[in-house]
Amino acid sequence: MATKKGKTKKGPGSSVIAQNKKARFEYHINETFEAGLALAGWEVKSLRAGKAQLTDTYILVRRGEAWLLGSHIMPLDTISTHETADPTRTRKLLLHRREIAKIFSRTQDKGHTCVPLKLYWKRNLVKCELALVSGKKQHDKRATEKARDWQRQKGRIMREQNKE
Repeated sequence: MATKKGKTKKGPGSSVIAQNKKARFEYHINETFEAGLALAGWEVKSLRAGKAQLTDTYILVRRGEAWLLGSHIMPLDTISTHETADPTRTRKLLLHRREIAKIFSRTQDKGHTCVPLKLYWKRNLVKCELALVSGKKQHDKRATEKARDWQRQKGRIMREQNKE
């Protein structure tokens, strides 16, 4: 697609590096934040190659700083030999003090936590979308799945009607 100025526009989701699809199914999302990530050079190269996972990842607030725990960034074979790459190291999240305080106070409540939803590129920076969430009960998960199935079925019916 070309925009007004003749530049080509990327399609939706093309800047997304990794998503935590399980989080949207397991939790009710109450509020979202955008945070930067403090990364090493080899991690940025791996992210450009799309070698990241966010499954079973969570946010920890300690001593006024937010940390990303459990994320997995697979090192490339071409990283320097003098540096040891730890794929599951704890990475610092770059947030404002007010946001960190808000996340900390909300996660102290019972049944609430903070999880990353996705990693994505914003210009040349890596950003992490965080969410304050509360856990879903089993019946909520069934209702979500039922609504998703109905939307899929409705789309099929509409496509068949448009063909005729």
